[in-house]
Amino acid sequence: MPNLTLTRDPEADALLSENGFALLIGMLLDQQISMELAFAGPHRLEQRIDGPLTPETIAAMDPADLEQIFREKPALHRYPGSMSKRVHALAVSLVEEHGGEATNVWEGVETGQELKRRLTSLPGYGDQKARIFIALLGKRCGVTPKGWQEAAGDYGKAGYRSIADVTDETTLQKVRDFKQAQKANKPTS
Repeated sequence: MPNLTLTRDPEADALLSENGFALLIGMLLDQQISMELAFAGPHRLEQRIDGPLTPETIAAMDPADLEQIFREKPALHRYPGSMSKRVHALAVSLVEEHGGEATNVWEGVETGQELKRRLTSLPGYGDQKARIFIALLGKRCGVTPKGWQEAAGDYGKAGYRSIADVTDETTLQKVRDFKQAQKANKPTS
C-alpha cells in the first residue's frame, strides 16, 4: 500500500498505509467527527489494546471491554458505544468471511461492482461509505478493478469530495470546503 497522508499524524498515517484493517476502521469511524480524527482512530485504538491491531485481536475481545477502550478519555469517537460495537462486528466479519485479512476484501477483485458488493456486506458499510472507500482504494492505493470509478460514483471523479482526495493540508481544506458547500445547499426538512 502507498504512503497515505490522511491524519496529520505520521504514525497514524503509517499504520493506515500498512494495515488494511486500520484503513477499514478509519473509514468506518468517519461519521459525525472530523475525517482526520476518524482515520487517526485506528492508531489510537492500537495504542490502547494489548497486542497488534488485527481482526483476530479485536474479534477475540469482549465487546464490553472494547467499549471501555473506546470510552477512555479522550474517547475514540463521539459515539463510543455504537462505534465500538461496529468495529467489533467488522473484525468478526473479517475473521469469519475473509480469513482474518482485511485486504482479502479487495485483493483479486475483478470489477468495481464486486468490490462494492464485498464492502457493503461488511458491518457498518452502507452504499455511500462503500463508494468513498472504493474511491480511496482506487485513487490512493492503486486498487483499480474494471469499473471502479463507476462503482465509486461521484467519489471516483476528479475533484475534492472525500477523504479519497486528501493528500496534504491543502487538499484536506478543499475537501472540507466542498463538504461545507454541500451542507449549505441541502434543503432542510
